[in-house]
Amino acid sequence: MLEIRNLHASIGGKEILKGIDLRVGKGEIHALMGLNGAGKSTLSNVLVGHPAYEVTQGSITFRGKDLLQLSPDERSHEGLFLSFQQPVEIPGVPMTKFMQAALNAKRKYEGKEPLSAADFLKLMRERRKIVELDAKLTTRSVNEGFSGGEKKRNEIFQMAMLEPKLAILDETDSGLDVDALRIVAEGFNRLRTPETSAIVITHYQRLLDYLKPDFVHVLIDGRIVKSGGPELALEIEEHGFDKYLPQNA
Repeated sequence: MLEIRNLHASIGGKEILKGIDLRVGKGEIHALMGLNGAGKSTLSNVLVGHPAYEVTQGSITFRGKDLLQLSPDERSHEGLFLSFQQPVEIPGVPMTKFMQAALNAKRKYEGKEPLSAADFLKLMRERRKIVELDAKLTTRSVNEGFSGGEKKRNEIFQMAMLEPKLAILDETDSGLDVDALRIVAEGFNRLRTPETSAIVITHYQRLLDYLKPDFVHVLIDGRIVKSGGPELALEIEEHGFDKYLPQNA
């Protein structure tokens, strides 16, 4: 589904990614772990086409297409979804209108007719129940006045509506209490299909206890320095990243 080869990327003239190689197959969950500043969020931003980041070398193929030749909108319509580490508020933009516009834009890209208002509202009611999102929140502006947990649930709700092929969860567990983390993770798990893949960016094991990754990768100084199975995350939880730092290489 996704293949990254020798990816180098910079922001403001500073190189952050220094040769990333990663392959994500259909139905796979990959956890990406590392210290702050290692390049985890940079990778997620490059994948979705954030204009502040410049790819200086390498290639990214997504579902057989050259991802770097697609606009951010096209990447989303092709099935990429990013759950932000810190979801932004969009004052004055009602949640319902925002989601209806996003969903119908994707349907148009796929050559489908837009959903009627009645069908959209029915779908929205069904999907918000998955993440236990309060119905009152869908009548407000996007994320405005939401708590941290509500913002993260809202992100998974948006994912439920858009049904992406590859979800990138950028520190979705950040700032969540145990109950909110469980609800968000279980909501994601209910949305999984054999065709759905994910890259989960996290510092901690607790989210992975729910999501159960197939592969774990350690990112240090812009490079993946170690890959393994779920046991690698447990090792990091116990011993930290010290053994992977350059001075210990």
